Amino acid sequence: MRRIAFISVPLLIVLVSLAAAQDGKQAPAVVSGGPEVGTAAPDFALPWATAEGVHYAQNDFLKLSAQRGSNVILAFYPMDWSGGCTTEVCSFRDGWTDLEKLHAKLLAISGDYVFSHQHFADFYKLKFPLLSDHDHAVAKEYGVFQPLLGGINKRSAFLIDKNGIVRYRNLDFKATNKDDYAALRAALEKLDVAEAKAEAK
Repeated sequence: MRRIAFISVPLLIVLVSLAAAQDGKQAPAVVSGGPEVGTAAPDFALPWATAEGVHYAQNDFLKLSAQRGSNVILAFYPMDWSGGCTTEVCSFRDGWTDLEKLHAKLLAISGDYVFSHQHFADFYKLKFPLLSDHDHAVAKEYGVFQPLLGGINKRSAFLIDKNGIVRYRNLDFKATNKDDYAALRAALEKLDVAEAKAEAK
């Protein structure tokens, strides 16, 4: 009787990566856990849309580093038009009208194209940009890409301060959980107060 060799999944990944490297091809990127609190948020530039229109020319991409001077909430979500995602973006729309007072901006990111984003924003009267990460490169860098669920973003939230440093993250953000929104808001308010005190010195 022949013996059947079993190879563990991690070993198989290593072997495939080595083979790709030897063949002169770049090995598949490994999804990390994303930036930790207290570390620099990875920069990116993405096409985006609002209710008013789309911005897909490369020289018009929205860059995270261009938001310096404002606190930024990055809200990753799976897709436009789904029930949970609609609940999430509408919760931000209805409950976060004072972002300017907190010196903050909200950027929502999914893999949908900008044209879907524009219709979605227009239909639900969203006042914040929806960014298109169609190849999920940004989601992978932030550790929130879910290949086993059809290749969508995991619902998650990051708070990035005026200097581009991650101050809060929740990789299991729930659209219907008021405690998650409350924790994010508390982190933002605490950050805003700390920054105001630092500027006053």
